[in-house]
Amino acid sequence: MDLRYTDAEQAFRSELRGWLAATLPGLPPKPPAEDWPGRRAYDTHWQRLLFDAGYAGVDWPVEGGGRGSTPVEELIFKEELERAHAPYVGVNFVGLLHAGPTVIAEGTAEQRRRYLPSILKGDEVWCQGFSEPDAGSDLASLRTRAVRDGDHYVINGSKIWTSHAEVADYCELLVRTGADDSRHRGISWLILPMDTPGVEIRPLTTIAGSTEFAELFLDEVCVPVANRVGDENDGWRVTMVTLSFERGTAFVGDLLEAVELLSATVALAQRTGAWSDSAVRSQAGHLRAELDALWALTKRNVSQAARTGVPGIGGTFFKLAYSETRHKLGEFSLSLLGRAGLAAADLDGADGHGPLPAAAMVEDWLRGISLTIAAGTSQIQRNIVGERILGLPKEPVPSAAPSPVA
Repeated sequence: MDLRYTDAEQAFRSELRGWLAATLPGLPPKPPAEDWPGRRAYDTHWQRLLFDAGYAGVDWPVEGGGRGSTPVEELIFKEELERAHAPYVGVNFVGLLHAGPTVIAEGTAEQRRRYLPSILKGDEVWCQGFSEPDAGSDLASLRTRAVRDGDHYVINGSKIWTSHAEVADYCELLVRTGADDSRHRGISWLILPMDTPGVEIRPLTTIAGSTEFAELFLDEVCVPVANRVGDENDGWRVTMVTLSFERGTAFVGDLLEAVELLSATVALAQRTGAWSDSAVRSQAGHLRAELDALWALTKRNVSQAARTGVPGIGGTFFKLAYSETRHKLGEFSLSLLGRAGLAAADLDGADGHGPLPAAAMVEDWLRGISLTIAAGTSQIQRNIVGERILGLPKEPVPSAAPSPVA
């Protein structure tokens, strides 16, 4: 690893830090968690501020309307935003982190002109239509069908776990255009306007009580062929290009947030007297060491991307390790709350220790669990590491059980 900040990179950090200090105090109050129109307005306002200051799409190439920053500058950008507790990309994370980069890499000149400025300015919000009820981690088994009819595709099927669909203008949609058994070879990537007739949105309530996910039902939905990104039946490759775009920095904000959570948990243990238990101190030390190791891995991934232009295999290792560490951190925080952790609300602790931050810590615990599922389950990540990186043989397919003898 060779991550030394140049004078130019240090100047970038100083400039950004000054802009954040001047801008953040002027932001309006953040809307309530379930006020999705309000959250869209808040998040897109922040995006417009970034755009006007020249920080929108910091990691996008200049030809895509971005700043064209190096991976190291991208790391600095995310580190400083987290340090200052600035808003994240929010409801338009799909547009900024996924759909936009896809259009940059694979879209036509007309598609880039049409969609990229609106994403960067915060004018249009995107959602993702990938997962289906029977095609989550095994995305290649998706069954939503698009049949070409002249200059349109007619789409029928359903999607699930579509984040912020209720406030989105467009959806990056994976559909099957090949034969039913074509798997990876028969998928196409389409741009779906969410106000198209035949699109129905049904919000889903999570275990945490939030409604950021939705089901999409597509009934005879017509999408122009001109909205296809890449060639027909080449959508799997297009998607894989996008997933490698972020060059190993996708979880930087989450990682720095986890460090703050651990510090808050240690402070709680010290306040309640649990810190006198050597087992508690040992567990906190192990978690901090794991987070430090993940930060070192992040720097290694960024260094490699800066040298070679490609993210390498570190991102896969990071996703698996971070998800598991984050889960353990949530369990550790919850264990210190005792019975207060059953309430998901701030309560007074025993022995006069004052209010315990149960609401935030229970939410963080639930988030830690979700990270072992989102963006590829830990089981899938282990298979990827074992088979594609370490070269281990695939697990044998279980043979069918013999029929019982009459």
